[in-house]
Formats: sequence, structure tokens, C-alpha cells
Amino acid sequence: MIINQQSLDDLFRGFSKAYQNGFAEVTPQWKRIATMIPSSTRENSYAWLGQFPKLREWIGSRTYETMKTRRYTVLNRKFEGTIEVEADDISDDNIGIYSPLFTEMGRAAAAHPDELIFEKLAQAFADECYDGQAFFDTDHPVIDPVTRKEVSVSNMQAGANVPWYLFDTSRALKPLIYQKRRDYRFVRKDDPKSSDRVFDQDKFAYGVDGRAAAGFGFWQMAFASKEELTKETLRAARNAMKELKSDEGRPLGIKPTILLVGNSNSDRARDLLLAERDANGATNTDRNLLEIVESPFLD
Repeated sequence: MIINQQSLDDLFRGFSKAYQNGFAEVTPQWKRIATMIPSSTRENSYAWLGQFPKLREWIGSRTYETMKTRRYTVLNRKFEGTIEVEADDISDDNIGIYSPLFTEMGRAAAAHPDELIFEKLAQAFADECYDGQAFFDTDHPVIDPVTRKEVSVSNMQAGANVPWYLFDTSRALKPLIYQKRRDYRFVRKDDPKSSDRVFDQDKFAYGVDGRAAAGFGFWQMAFASKEELTKETLRAARNAMKELKSDEGRPLGIKPTILLVGNSNSDRARDLLLAERDANGATNTDRNLLEIVESPFLD
């Protein structure tokens, strides 16, 4: 193949098609537990998370909520992946070996939001959310509706096992945030007149880049456990979420919808939620109570 602008354009279209094919093969999981929030700047501020939306009877003037003053921001991060194509491979029509690589690049780009979200989930036992506590913590500060004093509420079970999670994903804002600054885009640097890489090393570069980040939403809509996954621990976690109340003492209406597990807990999750009968032969009253979502990123 003669290397000229026409052949390079044709090559880019072919690589781009392979990339798009790989991208389309992926069914991402992040959308199950995270909401996409667009970003137009270097970082997004989520101070508004200090207000969990609720209504009260309107008597007299409106009661204005004051947002929590604690600053919670999510800084966008930049990501890239690059593949170099040897000029000799183009000249020798040996470009078929690169198509699978660009297909895999497309798959990697489509799956990258999953990596960000599940990376953030793994950090949720230590990283702060909007109230200054770790997202999964035993000491989230709330106001007791009777005493009007601050008390602590937990959204986790401590232990030493691989964690499993409950989420209420029925709301407009899911428990985690996928912050998108710029879509993943397939780009090239293959102009012999302007690319130092082509001039110095006789290589043409193709790649993908994007800007995004992951963050936390309302901790009330998530529960984590490092206890063994059993009927008792699952019910305790579910009930803890359902019993959450507002500062006025009204139920928040949290209803867990998803049980997120890794490979090590997947069999047990199916036994608990899909079997018609339990180990003792009794009717399994928890059957189909939650949807099971399995992720390889948890183990």
C-alpha cells in the first residue's frame, strides 16, 4: 500500500469501524447503580446533596432549607489509550493484525466507566461523601426529630468478608455519580507533515481519550456489608435502609432494589433470592425480593 493521505484516511476509517464494533459489544453495568451527571468545567460541586428532597405542610411562610456548607466536589480526570502502527506494516499491507487491537480498544473505552464506578465503590469505606463521613460509615450525622440533636446513623455492616451491597436505584439520582466531561473519542496522529512520531520513528499513532470521574450521591440509598451474606444479614441491611427517616421523623421511603455481589457471593445470592425453598425446605419468602447484579470488579 502506498502511504498517502487517501490511504491514511481509509486506514483510519477501518480502524475506527473496528473500534466502534468493540464499543458496541459492551453492556456497561455502571448505569445500574450510578447516574450520569454532565460536566462543563474542571470540577463539579455537589453542595446540594446536603438537602435530601422532602415536603412539609405549608403553614404560614415557606420554610427554607439551608444547604450544608461542607464542600463536596468531584474533579474530572483525563484518560487515554494509544496504539502505534508501524509504517512498514502499512506499506506491506499487514494491517489486519491491528484490527483486533482496535476492537479491544473500543471495548476498553466502553467498559471504562464501569472501572471508574467500581473503583469508587471500593474506596467508599474511606472516601468522604457530602456529609464529611465515608460514604459507607457507622456515623453519618442526622438530626433526631424529637430531641433536635445530632445523632449517628450507619449504612454498613462491619466484617472481614468480601463486601456486598444493597442499592435503591428507583430514584432520579442513583447512589453513585458518573460525571462525564467529554465522551471517549477515537483520534489519530498520522500526518507525516506534522507528526514528530511519524518523522522520528516511522510510526502512526491512533488512540482514544476522554474526561470523566466518579463520585457519591446520597448515602441513604446505599448499604454495604462485609459480613457473611446470609438471610439474617441481608434482611438486617434491607430493614436498616427502609427505616431511614428525615429530620422531621418521616420515612424517606427508601426501598432497596438491587443486591450487588462479586463472584464469591453470587451463588449464595441466588440461593437466597431465587430458590423456591430454603435449606430447611420451607418456602423462601425472600424470593425475587431484590434483583441480583453480579460484577467481576468486586472480588
